[in-house]
Amino acid sequence: MTANPLISLFDEKTGVATLTFNRPEVRNAINIAMAEAFLEAVIELKKQQGLRCIVLTGAGKAFMAGGDVASMTGTPEQTQDLINGLLVPLHEAILLLRSMDAPIIAAVKGAAAGAGLSLALIADLIVAEENAKFLIAYNGIGAVPDCGGSWSLPHKIGAARASAMMLLGRQLTATEAKDWGMLTEVASSGSFDETLAAIVKRVATGPTRAFGAFRRLVDQAGGRPLAAQLEAERLAFLKAAETRDFKEGVSAFISKRPAEFSGM
Repeated sequence: MTANPLISLFDEKTGVATLTFNRPEVRNAINIAMAEAFLEAVIELKKQQGLRCIVLTGAGKAFMAGGDVASMTGTPEQTQDLINGLLVPLHEAILLLRSMDAPIIAAVKGAAAGAGLSLALIADLIVAEENAKFLIAYNGIGAVPDCGGSWSLPHKIGAARASAMMLLGRQLTATEAKDWGMLTEVASSGSFDETLAAIVKRVATGPTRAFGAFRRLVDQAGGRPLAAQLEAERLAFLKAAETRDFKEGVSAFISKRPAEFSGM
């Protein structure tokens, strides 16, 4: 049995935090201990000075196989308590993660199924190994998506394809998932770490606060009329113009040199 269900590491030099789901003996299936550890780690990241990027990944051969279904065999009351014990901290952690400015990258090897797929989809970018598999899985147990899956999946790939994955149990290969617009990059096993590191470095050295504002604009765009979105963009641009990174970006543009962003 793995002692620590989630490993949280922060590199002060690069500003990159890595959260690793760590129950490889069960393909990182989420239990209550992992859900609570995930929330605790995210709360600490919210306080972290100099945070520039967050990487979500799984230990062993899978990103995450979903919830720990084997534990959902008690009485109806026990099952209700278990589901709440899982989803209340997970959903709070997701909202906290998405409220931060630091971009989120999911590094996926092996299976991302059920809640594992939903948690990968909360990331801004998904980098997958060529043998990765993506499966909604909830239909197999007569359940519905959680961890934001019903929101993020149609946002990424459209309602028709999201319905096909849910109703038909459609499993996607990494190549199919990239073709459908779910993934940022697919890499071979031999080049995965190098590809991931390059993307993490590029994101972590970018204008972090502007990235956070961009995410919020994208998240809110679908529920707003154009006039409201234009006003939100104006206000976000004004706020971005107050940052050190904006001043550095303008200076670098005028000087025809690469910008060196600090995330401030």
